[in-house]
Amino acid sequence: LEQHFDTAFAAPDGIKKLRELILTLAMQGKLVEQDPNDPPASELLKEIEAEKQRLVNAGAIKYPKPLLPIKSEELFYDLPKGWELARFGALVQVLNGRAYKQNEILGSGTPVLRVGNLFTSNKWYYSDIVLDDDKYIDTGDLIYAWSASFGPFIWSGNKVIYHYHIWKLKFYSQGQPLKEYLYHYLHDKTDEIKLSGSGIAMIHMTKERMENLLVPLPPLTEQHRIVARIDQLMVRCDELEKLRNQREEKRLAVHAAAIRQLLDAPDGSAWDFIQQYFNELYSVKENVAELRKAILQLAVTGKLVPQDPNDPPASELLKEIEAEKHRLIKAGKIKKQKSLPPIKQEEMPYEMPNGWEWVRFGDLTTEIATGPFGSMIHKSDYVFDGIPLINPSHMIDGKIVQDQSISVSKKIAQKLSSYKLCENDIVMARRGEMGRCAVVNNLSDGFLCGTGSFVLRFIDKLNRQYILNMFKTENVQEYLGGNSVGTTMTNLNHNILNHMPMLLPPLPEQHRIIARIDQLMALCDQLDQQINAATGKQTELLNAVMAQVE
Repeated sequence: LEQHFDTAFAAPDGIKKLRELILTLAMQGKLVEQDPNDPPASELLKEIEAEKQRLVNAGAIKYPKPLLPIKSEELFYDLPKGWELARFGALVQVLNGRAYKQNEILGSGTPVLRVGNLFTSNKWYYSDIVLDDDKYIDTGDLIYAWSASFGPFIWSGNKVIYHYHIWKLKFYSQGQPLKEYLYHYLHDKTDEIKLSGSGIAMIHMTKERMENLLVPLPPLTEQHRIVARIDQLMVRCDELEKLRNQREEKRLAVHAAAIRQLLDAPDGSAWDFIQQYFNELYSVKENVAELRKAILQLAVTGKLVPQDPNDPPASELLKEIEAEKHRLIKAGKIKKQKSLPPIKQEEMPYEMPNGWEWVRFGDLTTEIATGPFGSMIHKSDYVFDGIPLINPSHMIDGKIVQDQSISVSKKIAQKLSSYKLCENDIVMARRGEMGRCAVVNNLSDGFLCGTGSFVLRFIDKLNRQYILNMFKTENVQEYLGGNSVGTTMTNLNHNILNHMPMLLPPLPEQHRIIARIDQLMALCDQLDQQINAATGKQTELLNAVMAQVE
């Protein structure tokens, strides 16, 4: 175990696995030594059974239903000397809570403990109904949540009513077995209990299955030693977890500060710092993800590559776009667009580099077309390996990944001919993941725009990859998400896209930016691969060490 603490600190989920191992070892009798002088667990079971019989004879409890006989093959390991196997229902009564009618729930009275209150919810309900003692939980009671969320608790609050989805575990014999031992046993068994549960929308456990759980029962004195050792080791796990969290928080904070400086400072000093501490900063994927975001943000604000005074300014590119629009309008290929309003000062969140221009997205496009309505294409129209339909799910990493099962016959394609895609079109999702898009190329089979998408068209010169990367930036994502419309499903419309403000670099700089993005994203991919490899090695090492102990 001492070796495990060092290994677990390095491995992802290592501390969680270490906690699980501690409980597993405890339940197998491997956490503390056995003492031959301890009264055996068989004596403990006799005492519990005698007390149970006394309670039945006194009319305090009903005689419990018979439990399943214990078979030797139910346990996959040998019990230590002095231990016994027992059914859970032989040790405690599993008492159901109560379901409540709407008129029984009030704004004051006795609190009603629900499963949510044990895990995430601070919202309490109350009732003034008077119940039998067994329908209340009081300080120190052992309870178990058994529906949706699972787990044991030793209740530390005041007296409450407990809901139907919680069991109160009432001991036949006070202090026998040790409450804390059963608490740790249930923690060790909770994953197994949940897997054996029933239901789809809400998994739950049955009382009968709970009562027939198999409990490895040590002598009572050994139970005390086991609980003391578990508590001692869990404190060490808590300390490790706290230390690990502090280290990760510090690493993330240092990186966040460096990224902020990188985004704000024009002199590149923050990049020098990042490179100096590269290995330390990028040993976690969260930092790599933030680096990717920063690269894109630098790209669209003119800080990723230096400006070249010899570049034709972006204003020249805008003139060419405008001229192409006039040509297409004159040829009857597109409709004349409404003039877009000038960009206001408050819509410019950062300074404009030399040669760049603030524009509205609609100033760049020659056309924004909408894909067909859902009612125009039915699943019954799909054929295998026909004319491909391009839906948002096919837009992956800026490229189109075809699905041969999502295609239509030539007859249906003829009806949808007005939605045919052209080389270098950009298709973009207009609902769901806002701004998800891909460039259309390799039209050997012909593509049709599917439902839920826009088709964005530009003059040939404009760098499509620059547009794709611009849509990935946080500012654009926030703009699209904040302006989308709808209640059950949010959507983008032409007006939102047309009015979106953005910075446009000169065309040669667009190419330089994309080359630099590709270079840096490849570096980020390498970092992710290195983290995966290191994580895999740490996990393998931890599993190997744990396997030796188990």
